[in-house]
Amino acid sequence: MPTKLLIVESPGKVKKLSQILGSDWLVKASMGHVRELANDGIDSLGFELEPGKVKCRFVPRGTRGKETIAQLKSAVQKVNTVYLATDDDREGETIAWHLQQALHLKQPQRVVYSEITAPAVKRAIAHPRPLNQNLVDAGLCRTVLDKLVGYKGSPLLWKLQNGAKSMGRVQSATLHILCDRERQIEAFVPQDYWNVFVEYAEGFRAFYHGSDTPEAEATPDDATPANERSTPESTRVLSQAEADRLVQQAQAYPHHILSIEGKIVNRTPPPPFVTSSLQQAAGSRLKFSPEKTMQVAQSLYEAGHITYMRTDSIELSPEYCNAARQWLTDHDPDNVPKKVTNHRKVKGSQEAHEAIRPTDINRASAQLKLELSSDEFALYVLIWKRAIASQCQPAQVRQTRILTRSGNISWQAKGQVIEFAGYSKYWNNLSADVELPLLQANQPLTLTQAAHEQKQTQPPPRYSEPKLVQVMERQGIGRPSTYAPTILTLKERAYVDVVKGVLQPTALGLDVDRFLADALPDLLQSAFTAEMERSLDHIAAGQQNWQKYLTAWNETYFEPALLKAERILPQHLTNSPIPRSTKQLQLSRTRCPSCEKPLAKVPSSKVKKKYFLKCVEGCENVVLFWSERSKRWEAPQAKSDRSELAKPQLTDFSCPVCRKALERYDYQKEGQTKALLRCSNPKARTDPKHKDVVYFQTEKGWWSPKFGELKPT
Repeated sequence: MPTKLLIVESPGKVKKLSQILGSDWLVKASMGHVRELANDGIDSLGFELEPGKVKCRFVPRGTRGKETIAQLKSAVQKVNTVYLATDDDREGETIAWHLQQALHLKQPQRVVYSEITAPAVKRAIAHPRPLNQNLVDAGLCRTVLDKLVGYKGSPLLWKLQNGAKSMGRVQSATLHILCDRERQIEAFVPQDYWNVFVEYAEGFRAFYHGSDTPEAEATPDDATPANERSTPESTRVLSQAEADRLVQQAQAYPHHILSIEGKIVNRTPPPPFVTSSLQQAAGSRLKFSPEKTMQVAQSLYEAGHITYMRTDSIELSPEYCNAARQWLTDHDPDNVPKKVTNHRKVKGSQEAHEAIRPTDINRASAQLKLELSSDEFALYVLIWKRAIASQCQPAQVRQTRILTRSGNISWQAKGQVIEFAGYSKYWNNLSADVELPLLQANQPLTLTQAAHEQKQTQPPPRYSEPKLVQVMERQGIGRPSTYAPTILTLKERAYVDVVKGVLQPTALGLDVDRFLADALPDLLQSAFTAEMERSLDHIAAGQQNWQKYLTAWNETYFEPALLKAERILPQHLTNSPIPRSTKQLQLSRTRCPSCEKPLAKVPSSKVKKKYFLKCVEGCENVVLFWSERSKRWEAPQAKSDRSELAKPQLTDFSCPVCRKALERYDYQKEGQTKALLRCSNPKARTDPKHKDVVYFQTEKGWWSPKFGELKPT
């Protein structure tokens, strides 16, 4: 009989931990949070703010929370000792506190580990600690703060009658970044310029670099935005007449080498991944969204392959550093550094955590490829390469700069060659080689071509999801655990669309941001939000009382700000509210089958594309939904068309409750064909034990919220 109980968050960890700990242990999952703030009291907040105090009322988190608490209480009665092994972050500490309160645990043992491996877990079990009340306080403060902002601010948006659903402390500041960039793009006025260059028979091209004549009409290339210099360019010339003159001058005078400069530059290895850099790299190299990156990383962590994936620390354990050094000694001795690079720590990071890395650097990739899905393996390889690269020698790059001269005009060519690959052998972030020929000072050159090409300045680019994560991190908005959920919320609220791989605010998102910029401008400013995050850091460090901070913030800022917002609200209302279906909806390229006018995109969180199409030109009942099966927009099927889909089919899978065969049931929802598995026993429909026996179809197979992944029997 087990004498010890270990409570974790995710059911995906239970099997691995049970194998590690043995028969003396009972391992159970809380399924995340088991309690939440009640939806009662003033504005359904579930708490009262009094001078210097916050009185919270917590209730089980829905039916699932009630059932989980009951099951865990039953498990607690069967054992002598309870260990709380929720995740090693503020949210995990808060969940552990809720478990202590809900299960009435007098002296729970808190254990933390950053990887699910036998040595790490057993070491954590051997060194339990009490709950860290400072971390709990920071978690509670965030919970109350976010509900206060969301529940008091969102009703203002509802009065706009434009379909806006919510605002939030982190959500709205992030939306503002996207909307601010969108307005920069709309206000951008393109400017023509000319790129002037010469080509030599000696085998290289040089670009206009400057002229001794004071009337030369140009801008220095250093003023060119970095994102507009993906290819070599000359100093910008701002008129065609000047570009023509420079070409004529180049053709009229002989050319020679003015100077040659060369140097070897060391490029230091990148640090190992933290949450934000992992999401950025997986987005750019694997085309994963932030939420997909975190889902795949979670499965790798639960299987014991990587360390905890929600972290902002670049620290690596001495054990890993030693193992990495030994691996390099055995497989790549030239890449063993005399001294490992010391990376600059991220300001405000929680240094108790470790960076994201593989738990076993020597695990055979051929075997892992068989065990993991293609997405899991791709992300694992990305993490492995970045972690080993961080422990390598710097790369050495030979940079060459050649200046040539014709008359009073200078021309410049730049070259870069990797002399020693170093870390870039595993993590290549260096530009491609551009090798210049061997030349000598004052050497005459043979001109083969002088020309120019007209170009145009480009507006600043919209943010991709990985790039937005980077901006959120740099500006201090949110924390590692909030980046992906925040972006997902913006998409679900139909405040932004993903268009050709970048985030574009919808008309609704821009409308919401315009109102909030007038009504609650401080909440949209990154510096203001970042300062709130720093206050939460102070609370977590025990330097500030969370209840005093929150009540003072509400009294001195938020309540007066809400009153001001109420006064501004009428300025944003129209005299006759326009229905959501016709106000500022984006038009699609798909045309109405009746009137041939473009159909409007109507936001909806219930469909996969997050919107459906509707005619707003007067054609009644013209509504189209996206079909994953046919890959086109279709009208919803009538019930008579679905009779064939409704016939269940028996499968080879067994019900986890009664062992009878599960049956597959296909159905239509919002114009899409979906499938689920349920028990084939007709009595199961009314049996409480079968209530949660339902498996949904996912990319990886069949999955149940209660029973997890379905394995063949």
